[in-house]
Amino acid sequence: MKDLITVIAKALVDHPEEVRVAVVEKDDKIEYRLSVHPDDVGKVIGKQGKIAKSLRTVVTSAAVKETKRVAVEIVS
Repeated sequence: MKDLITVIAKALVDHPEEVRVAVVEKDDKIEYRLSVHPDDVGKVIGKQGKIAKSLRTVVTSAAVKETKRVAVEIVS
């Protein structure tokens, strides 16, 4: 899942070398924290959050086999 988020994010940004994904596991939830270069935050979020919402949808769909909930947070 981490690799999926990394590949998608690197395709969207101007500074792909600064894309980082941290994994935080809690009781019933796995949270992926995506951090990018400050100039690229808007590109990952998109107009009215459409790209961020699409990214979350893809990750949620790919995580159907997981027994835990999955969330993607964009950290600036």
